[in-house]
Amino acid sequence: MVLYTTPFPNSCLSALHTVSWALIFPCYWLLDRLLALFIPDPCQKYQLLCIVLFTPVYLGFLVTSLPFAFLGFLLWSPLQSVRRPYIYSRREDKSLAGGAALLSEWKGTGPGKSFCFASANVCLLPDSLARHNNIFNTQARAKEIGHRIRNGASRPQIKIYIDSPTNTSISAASFSSLVSPQGSDGMARAIPGSIKRTASVEYKGNGGRHPSDEAANGPASGDPADGGSLENACIVRISGDEGGRLPEADDSAAGGQARNGASGAPHGQMPNHSQRDGDSGSLGSPSASRESLVKAKAGLDGSGGEPGAAYGKAPHKASVGKKPAARKRRHPDEAFDHEISAFFPANLDFLCLQEVFDKRAATKLKNQLHGYFEYILYDVGVYGCQGCCCFKGFNSGLFFASRYPIMDAAYHCYTNGKGSDSLASKGALFLKVQVGSTLQDQRIVGYITCTHLHALEDDSAIRCEQLDMLLDWLADFRKSTSSSSTANPEELVAFDIVCGDLNFDNCSSDDKLEQQHSLFTRFKDPCRLGPGEEKPWAIGTMLDQDGLNDEDVSTPDNLQKILESEEGRREYLAFPTSKSPGAYQKGRKDALKGNGRRLDYMLYGEEGLCPDWKAEVEEFSFITQLSGLTDHLPVAMRLMVSTGEEEA
Repeated sequence: MVLYTTPFPNSCLSALHTVSWALIFPCYWLLDRLLALFIPDPCQKYQLLCIVLFTPVYLGFLVTSLPFAFLGFLLWSPLQSVRRPYIYSRREDKSLAGGAALLSEWKGTGPGKSFCFASANVCLLPDSLARHNNIFNTQARAKEIGHRIRNGASRPQIKIYIDSPTNTSISAASFSSLVSPQGSDGMARAIPGSIKRTASVEYKGNGGRHPSDEAANGPASGDPADGGSLENACIVRISGDEGGRLPEADDSAAGGQARNGASGAPHGQMPNHSQRDGDSGSLGSPSASRESLVKAKAGLDGSGGEPGAAYGKAPHKASVGKKPAARKRRHPDEAFDHEISAFFPANLDFLCLQEVFDKRAATKLKNQLHGYFEYILYDVGVYGCQGCCCFKGFNSGLFFASRYPIMDAAYHCYTNGKGSDSLASKGALFLKVQVGSTLQDQRIVGYITCTHLHALEDDSAIRCEQLDMLLDWLADFRKSTSSSSTANPEELVAFDIVCGDLNFDNCSSDDKLEQQHSLFTRFKDPCRLGPGEEKPWAIGTMLDQDGLNDEDVSTPDNLQKILESEEGRREYLAFPTSKSPGAYQKGRKDALKGNGRRLDYMLYGEEGLCPDWKAEVEEFSFITQLSGLTDHLPVAMRLMVSTGEEEA
């Protein structure tokens, strides 16, 4: 299948669309600014004065631009009938971190390979609409969101192996850093005789940017000029017979390794992280994230970087293990690790975003994420009356980024939208990616579905219909894109993922219809015990919009601390509407049960995979790195695909 790199089949139609949008855009922008004036912004002083001064100006120019916008609309509307449903963008990377190189890493042999997925609703609406969610400045947020995701995902991992002849378990103290915060000379120092439970080492890399970025655009804001390698891994071994004390002779060596990384690692290499003995820290511990954020902020505040760059620059995460003992989980009562993390997971492979509605914001986001992801699909959806029953003024808001090559893609628009939701072409984006090839030249592929369901709370039947459509479309997509047969399999399926903002939770009594949908029979939800019953550690992903700008949750570190406590979750997460009067008012949530509304899902399927292969969750995290930039918490999942073979 050919992926569409331009929105129109030929340059003539593209030029006509450019002209039509140039006529429409001034009216669109002025109307957006005019409406935004009347929505309170807590960061804006003298708002009443701004209304008095700017309303006549915006209104005058708006009236002037209306005739041009009308002509542009007459030209723009018929063009949408031939517009393609998405734009595919590839930034070719020939380094060892590129998609082509990643395909050679896994041949479908050995114990298996892990893949990391993330999903987030980023609320990149026109500013006047975003302000209704108590979020502001869409264009700046788009750039900062991309900056934080890129730097969180591209940070290296530090693996610390503890060789002990007596201790056969990983203690809490093992999640540690062997490097102290920077001294006055700016160099990290080894701490003899002690191991601190911080699990982080400061990282000041180039945030996943390609070398060509720096040549063309200069260093990224807030990036040190001599950041060093992205994926320099620090491997430190601690002998058990030292009684927990680092040998003095090795202090400088350990410190030097932590600063410079393992020798011989190619610059820019970002190999996918697969499960190793004792590796349990790729998403980082809660305490680690807090302390490392403080250090990152202290080191970057004076760099003159972008706003929020302190939290965009994620430090190293120490991944601690015991060798050669088997991997130990931090949560023995659960089949996988789970946490609230201040960072996106390192070595993130696939990213699915929702509510990327604004075109200019989508372009800014794409440009930032291309520093890490080689393959991106954006501007997904339809406009006008094409393919849907009513006029669509916005696209679907779906956005997909991948480190692995995209083989096929398809988009379908839900046809049963209602009310204000019908103005956007909400739908489902289906993707087929290649993640490896066998020694017999069989492709190893995976399927990913990204969606955003109907939002209005009382329309459960509409959402169930949309889930029915999604399952039917997914079955058709897999059938149409499969080149395998039972007798001659040309492809091996490694995983099948469904993710996105489903706009219902698993604790509201009003959402019982969706909770019992067959989607949850076909796919597994790592956070769910059953219909209406969540796992104790699962938390809501919808933030209380009234508290988004509070200082207590203004940084990833602060938000992480808040969400680790039950009182904090009740204060700053959105809960199901209670029928008791006043129960949902801020500060009066004592009667509410659970941990908030979890609207953002990450599901995985076990059916239809390669025979004898098994997909199991390794880690699941709720991420606070986008605090202050959106009203949702991103979620991430690391999935281990086991082949059933023993490691040689």
